[in-house]
Amino acid sequence: MTTVAFHTLGCKVNHYETEGIWNMFKANGYERVDFEKQADIYVINTCTVTNTGDKKSRQVIRRAVRKNPESVVCVTGCYAQTSPGEIMEIPGVDVVVGTQNRKEMIGYIEEHMKTRQPINGVANIMKNRTFEEMDVPAFTDRTRASLKIQEGCNNFCTFCIIPWSRGLLRSRDPENVLKQARQLVEAGYKEIVLTGIHTAGYGEDMKDYNFANLLYDLEHKVEGLKRIRISSIEASQITDEVIDILDQSKKIVRHLHIPLQAGSDSVLKRMRRKYSTAYYREKIEKIRQALPDLAITSDVIVGFPGETDKEFNETYQFIEDLGYAELHVFPFSRRTGTPAARMDNQVDNDTKNDRVHQMITLSEKLAMQYAKQFENELLEVIPEEHSEDPDEPNMLIGYTDNYLKVKFEGTPDMIGQIVRIKLLKVDYPINEGQFVRIMDEATNQPISAQS
Repeated sequence: MTTVAFHTLGCKVNHYETEGIWNMFKANGYERVDFEKQADIYVINTCTVTNTGDKKSRQVIRRAVRKNPESVVCVTGCYAQTSPGEIMEIPGVDVVVGTQNRKEMIGYIEEHMKTRQPINGVANIMKNRTFEEMDVPAFTDRTRASLKIQEGCNNFCTFCIIPWSRGLLRSRDPENVLKQARQLVEAGYKEIVLTGIHTAGYGEDMKDYNFANLLYDLEHKVEGLKRIRISSIEASQITDEVIDILDQSKKIVRHLHIPLQAGSDSVLKRMRRKYSTAYYREKIEKIRQALPDLAITSDVIVGFPGETDKEFNETYQFIEDLGYAELHVFPFSRRTGTPAARMDNQVDNDTKNDRVHQMITLSEKLAMQYAKQFENELLEVIPEEHSEDPDEPNMLIGYTDNYLKVKFEGTPDMIGQIVRIKLLKVDYPINEGQFVRIMDEATNQPISAQS
């Protein structure tokens, strides 16, 4: 049997798509092996969000070529889409497919096996207006299932290459989203994470259907689904209709990731973000009124070209005032091909590192403050893994519905199930809890308890 091995770099969408590609191989009778083993075919799903992403992708490609010089090396993903020529020049690369037409991949590989000629299957992504269906009925290595609902982005922020690697926004057919959600529930998943390149932009390319409609349908038309998590939502996408859905929902979890990137209006303008700090603050206040316990996490970029001490302090103050549950902090990284990479007044690395450090310290303080509200409260957790600490063999780790990372003592059969815990001790990055009871899914009543 022909063997195939996968390596995925980058974001949740890439991980989702690797599963979709593996499903195609599986349906064609291939056997999957670990990437560190000898395989007949290596598929590398690349990332290009930063220059470092490109570099890491090249390193993994060369590693695959060295492992088995006789194998077929196929490169896909964002870096393949933006720089196919660069990848074809790496000795040992046989097939390149971008972020579309993945259905052709196996055909290209089989053709290459016959002809031994390299194949470049990358086409212009900007002409693509349809969502590429890739079925993922189950995941190899996850207790939480991702469900990709859209592709592409129309925003063209000055620091971002993604519209060129993913194309313009296109939404998945609602019926296909619901069909796949049902498959995932059938496979035993309790929580589904809605994901995409610009996730809550879903439906912006449709006539009479939008993101709020999709959330409603997932809640009411997918039997057995317990938790719905939105991977990311822009401030502009938090419409009154979406707030109403969130307010009434019993399944959408109390956690939203709302990217900020900067809390200074002048920096937001240079980034070409489509909102002001006042608009963003107004949206946050509105959604907190509807959902008082909501965990709001965010992204922030520090050291954007031209960022002065004053602008950085504006961002710092804005974030401190809003009080997030956690931040993802990124130092600005020059991505070749973006307007921001060509801007004057690039910030030096020492300044960037100092600002990153300040922001991470603030994030930890805010995370502790948010978690503190739930001390001694009962929360629901889906344990995802065992603790790697040899001194804690029975410790399980998972996320509460409001995205607090918790460890507690439990049994292996709890992994992937919804479990009730009491939050005993707030800490960062992992809080400590105590198992209380497992809920019966049919009746939502406790079926066992531990004193």
